[in-house]
Amino acid sequence: MEGLNNKVVIVTGGSSGIGKATAIAFAREHTKVAILSIQPEEGAQVVDEIKGMGSEAIFIHMDVTRSNEVKKAVDTVFETWGRLDFAVNNAGINGEVAKTVDYTEDDWDRIISINLKGVWLSMKYEIPKMLETGGGAIVNIASICSSVSFPLDIAPYVASKHGVVGLTKAIAGEYADQGIRVNAVAPGAIRTPLNQDIPDEMTKPIIDGAMIKRWGLPGEVAPAVLFLCSDAAGFITGATLPVDGGYIAQ
Repeated sequence: MEGLNNKVVIVTGGSSGIGKATAIAFAREHTKVAILSIQPEEGAQVVDEIKGMGSEAIFIHMDVTRSNEVKKAVDTVFETWGRLDFAVNNAGINGEVAKTVDYTEDDWDRIISINLKGVWLSMKYEIPKMLETGGGAIVNIASICSSVSFPLDIAPYVASKHGVVGLTKAIAGEYADQGIRVNAVAPGAIRTPLNQDIPDEMTKPIIDGAMIKRWGLPGEVAPAVLFLCSDAAGFITGATLPVDGGYIAQ
């Protein structure tokens, strides 16, 4: 895709699932990739895979809920390559499947902190670095739960992903005149390590509710992310692109 070669991208949660697939897809376009994750072993493996492709990559251990760690990680990326062009804010968790009244306050806080605050903190420190080199593009990984609710009891997750889309729209408006585009991708049921343990009886209504009645793959989400970062998406900002097999279209 045009505009990705020799640029620099941050991928939070880039050690597995959609993040890993996206990092590798960027590397195929000869983008320099920074994997920011709390999983050092898995992150190092992704870096090795990318380097084996002949592309550049680094791993930085980072917890998206800790402001000092996020700032330090973003600073390190900028110091390493002298620029930051793209950011994919992907780190997130599902949380427990439970009725709202059965959720603890700690469980609620953890989901909101990782899924929503983590995206905000990431952009807080990514945007100034992008501005130093003339702008960039940010893609936040939301979910089809950012517009509808799954037939599961996951209210905090749904709330967090609605928040990601709202945050995406708000920040897109703040920085559109400074050369930064901010969009979101909303995956549907994607087969990743994050959801592989969800019982089949819980996921069946989700699969059946899509037009394409199967699990999606992380590699089917990555091209949408790269498109939104590419020159081809130069007139797109504040948008949310579903990659869900037609789930929300019905």
